[in-house]
Amino acid sequence: MKKINFFDLKKEILKKIKKNGGFVNAHCHLDRAFTLFKNNFKYTEMTLQEKWSLVDEIKRNSTVSQIYDRMAFAVEKMISQEVQAIGTFIDIDDVIKDKAIKASEKIKQKYGKIIKIKFINQVLKGVIEKKAHYWFDYGSEFVDIIGGLPGKDKGKEEEHLEIILEKAKKLNKMVHVHVDQLNTNKEKETELLIRKTKEANMNGKAVAVHSISLAAHKKDYRKKIYNIAKEINLMFISCPTAWIDSRRTENLTVTHNSVTPVDEMIDYNLTVAIGTDNIADIYKPFTDGDMWTELRFLLEANHFYKLDKLIEIASINGLKVLGINL
Repeated sequence: MKKINFFDLKKEILKKIKKNGGFVNAHCHLDRAFTLFKNNFKYTEMTLQEKWSLVDEIKRNSTVSQIYDRMAFAVEKMISQEVQAIGTFIDIDDVIKDKAIKASEKIKQKYGKIIKIKFINQVLKGVIEKKAHYWFDYGSEFVDIIGGLPGKDKGKEEEHLEIILEKAKKLNKMVHVHVDQLNTNKEKETELLIRKTKEANMNGKAVAVHSISLAAHKKDYRKKIYNIAKEINLMFISCPTAWIDSRRTENLTVTHNSVTPVDEMIDYNLTVAIGTDNIADIYKPFTDGDMWTELRFLLEANHFYKLDKLIEIASINGLKVLGINL
């Protein structure tokens, strides 16, 4: 068969990403990676909020060695793709206690010289209730970046953000906050994060993870958010396969795909990185941690073909959102 010479976009992009040091997986949950089993597959149909509690069973029953083995397996999968850096949330709460911290310490010892890893505390129990706040404080001392999930303290989202931003400021750390995950124009968590970041004088230190619901809002609102995000240098992480499966509703919005509106953000010179989010667990049973898949979903879902920007999103922008010096 005659060889066909064509513009091989994948080959071109991967070559330039490698030239930038490789992919950066800016957002994942390695301590829960590869926790999908036959007996918990039934949980995959549950809602996001239900899954926040359902993972307790795995967390409670996992040993430090098991958590380490899962994390190591995932890290080696990243290394096999020549990923240069990872930002991973780890659960630290009254269920798992410090087991993920101990596993993460072992991960740092084994892989720290091979790949850059930044740890972030996942606050699945919130940060306001007394017990939850204790573990938030405890975990904040260990991690590199302070994590947030305002939706877990529903009705008290402002207080949640005030607590994590105050802690980050005290410890001189960045914050990564899960916001606008439900793909609905009823959510305005990205706007709230911008306001609270500005009030805390943490400009340039905050990263919005997901911001899916921005795409569901009207254009004027989206433009407003991009402009005020730029004022405080808010950065973003998109995890395309994690949210492309958002379920249909009867709520009418502008036509959009269920993904961070990266194409518009780039036009406003906002920094956007990419991550895998959950890997082979009850949240994302079919996600396998392949970075090219994530980039492909992002560019297709946004009809975004600016190659130089895609390369930056996949590599150097990830270093920026993780606070790693270029």
